[in-house]
Amino acid sequence: MTGPDSALVALIAASVIPLAHGNASHALALAGALALLSGAICIVVGVLKLGFVTDLLSVPIRYGYLNGIMLTIVIGQTPKLLGFQVHGESFLQEMRELASGIVSGKVNEVAVAIGVSAIGVSAIGVIVACRQWMPKVPGVLVAVSGATIAVAVLDLANRFGLTVVGSVPQGLPAPRIPALALDEWLALLGGAAAIALVSFTDISVLSRTYELRSGAPVDRNQEFVALGLANIAAGIAQGLAVSASGSRTPVAKAAGAKTQVTGVIAALIVAGLLLFAPNALRDMPQAALAAVVIAACLGLLEMVALLGVVSGIGIALGLAILAFLWRAWPPYSAVLGRVERIKGYHDIVRHPEARRIPGLVLLRWDAPLFFANAEIFRERVLAAVREAPTKTAWIVIAAEPVSDIDVTAADTLARLHDELRESSVTLCFAELKGPVKDSLMHYDIFDLIGEQNFVPTIGQAVDRYLESHAVEWLDWEDKPQP
Repeated sequence: MTGPDSALVALIAASVIPLAHGNASHALALAGALALLSGAICIVVGVLKLGFVTDLLSVPIRYGYLNGIMLTIVIGQTPKLLGFQVHGESFLQEMRELASGIVSGKVNEVAVAIGVSAIGVSAIGVIVACRQWMPKVPGVLVAVSGATIAVAVLDLANRFGLTVVGSVPQGLPAPRIPALALDEWLALLGGAAAIALVSFTDISVLSRTYELRSGAPVDRNQEFVALGLANIAAGIAQGLAVSASGSRTPVAKAAGAKTQVTGVIAALIVAGLLLFAPNALRDMPQAALAAVVIAACLGLLEMVALLGVVSGIGIALGLAILAFLWRAWPPYSAVLGRVERIKGYHDIVRHPEARRIPGLVLLRWDAPLFFANAEIFRERVLAAVREAPTKTAWIVIAAEPVSDIDVTAADTLARLHDELRESSVTLCFAELKGPVKDSLMHYDIFDLIGEQNFVPTIGQAVDRYLESHAVEWLDWEDKPQP
């Protein structure tokens, strides 16, 4: 299920409000332009098959980011429940104004605050109760409908001055392209990219979840193209940017939805409301809507709330990249030895009893080789050669974990090969993957090291070393068994 999502509200507001300068009609035009731009970004990502960009946001970072957005929205909606307004431009300013309003007695000075709070708290209670005990019952619809009926029957808007939605404009919006200045389109690009990225993560998580449940394969690049078309349609129709809904999708699924026809029916109901019943929302209290948003946005505080939602996207990506670099730099490496009665070669730190073949160093490298760890790799290889219990003749890199080698690492390998050769040490690789060998061929390193020094397995590398060097070595498999 796609549509305007609470996770995008703060992003849209952060992008639009500074440019709108209080002009509501201009804010709508800016929001439409934002939807068009984010839609275009989604389509480009899908067509160029760049869907892997969502992999940069790990699950903890993604949910931390969204929880930060959620709390930002909750703080923005709480004053509506309490019957007053705040005008802070940042999360901390809104927090201060909210606390100041409560301390100064704004909540209790006006009788409307009691009514607003009662309706809001009741709406939240109904929504949470339906989620807990009656998941198939649309709690949001029950809560909002009940609050609207109560306001209409008891005339609460007039008696207590409750803020209500009022009648919506009748008819459907005319399709059009927002008329904005070029500098405004450019100013919206950052927010559009942030919206697209949040939408990518939403639709990726949801599609993968239902892919596992249904067994039907999902092409995420195609999903992004479809999401982009939906956003462009929304922008042309003077609507907000849309995303996959993490709340409406499972609700629709639980209610029996099987296909996208559910979304079509929902859209027809909204269109019918606008065409034939614009007064149906006249008595809907703003407090109830605030309660719906708060119920959907209860979460935990993260960096996004403090630094802003657009900045939060960049921080989340930065943290994801740093997390990757932290794992790969510096990676784990191990000198390997032979352990009695255990097949293979094993880390001598974990197995101090392991025996080492004289003149041969086996070193396992547990990461891709790239610019951030290439020099560390070189230093560890030289250290392993230097610290070996006997003079080293060969060093074999157990390279099965090495999934990639970049140009910086290739240059480092060339330098390392020359350094080892000057010390009469042969550099070999065992278990290196075919695509990584192709990279070395592309970098002209494969021929430099020599094809004969790339061996399929560690065992074969050991056999080849023993055949070419006169060393005393009796493997436990070769010993007479008692």
